Amino acid sequence: MRSIGEMARDSGLGVSALRFYDRAGVLGPAWVDPASGYRWYAPEQLDEARLLARLRRAGMPLADIRLVLAGWSGEDTDLVRGLLQAHLRRLERGLAEARGEFSTLRELLDHRENPMTASPLTGTVHLSLPAPALAAALDAVRFAAGRDPELPMLGGVLFDIEGDALRVVATDRYRLAVARTDADGHGGSREQVVVPAPLVDAMRALLSGDESARFAVEGDRVTLEAGERQASGQRLAHDFPDYRRLVQLPPGRRVVVEVPALREALEKGPVRVAEEREPGRSARDISVLTTVDDKTVLVCGDGAPDEDTCTGNEDGDTDRDGLGYHVGVDRGFLLEALAAGGRDRLVLEFGPAPTAPLAIRRADDESAFSLLMPVRLDD
Repeated sequence: MRSIGEMARDSGLGVSALRFYDRAGVLGPAWVDPASGYRWYAPEQLDEARLLARLRRAGMPLADIRLVLAGWSGEDTDLVRGLLQAHLRRLERGLAEARGEFSTLRELLDHRENPMTASPLTGTVHLSLPAPALAAALDAVRFAAGRDPELPMLGGVLFDIEGDALRVVATDRYRLAVARTDADGHGGSREQVVVPAPLVDAMRALLSGDESARFAVEGDRVTLEAGERQASGQRLAHDFPDYRRLVQLPPGRRVVVEVPALREALEKGPVRVAEEREPGRSARDISVLTTVDDKTVLVCGDGAPDEDTCTGNEDGDTDRDGLGYHVGVDRGFLLEALAAGGRDRLVLEFGPAPTAPLAIRRADDESAFSLLMPVRLDD
């Protein structure tokens, strides 16, 4: 007999997925301990679970999965073959429809663009700002810069200059970070410059003292001077997405966390491995978070509110009635966001649903924060 954890490890299905399929009547355990409620699976159920994992990865609807499992061990395979073929045709139709929609979208974009008459980058900016403040702002966002070569516009940090403020922003689609600092010397209209990540790193290396830094943009050239040192290079010739739309979140539940304790809970607590389906992204460790009475953040075992698998509650009180919903996040991303927060105490803001981004904020500075997109925990 296998425990649910062993079954998850050997089959490729997460613990939360096994619970989901049990509740859905698709794959139930062979035996449930009446005292503890623990699920146990018979050896012959492993092949069935692996089949289920394959069907799940292929995106087959639950109703069809149920029929495939029911007919898999029978001598007549016509039903199973028919269901597989029907699902394949659905996927092919969906891909054809997606190609058509994307073709239309590309045509709309082509009508909006006219590269033959596009004007060169001619913006001019001159700023003076405290070196420590700029260093802190860059430290708060640099971790979120993108690395995907197919999205070069995300491979840097946006310098958004408006009035007497400079906002720096970075995102790789899965996380986003924003920080603000005061700046002097810019009296013109709003200017946005995307500075490539290597140049950002070179700029950050200059900001070791307390002197003022001078940031300048001349056409496609970006320069930062600090003392007698200088870092200069070309800006990215791409528009950055409208981050202001991305940070407009519905109000959520805010919980103040002690960062060292939460880091320890994340590093020692349970994780699940999520296989990324997107090209170029490897499997990730996913931490499952929940709250207790909106006062404590716990790291839980693969989304299991019915078992004592949560860590991070110092007094040991995990009243199930006070547990919130479960949110899955990339553990490495969250650890980086906590480090970039630069405080021993931070605020974690959970949205109104598990699909909403998780916000990591400073209690003493609302202008610096980061957002993490949640990871789907079950079907």
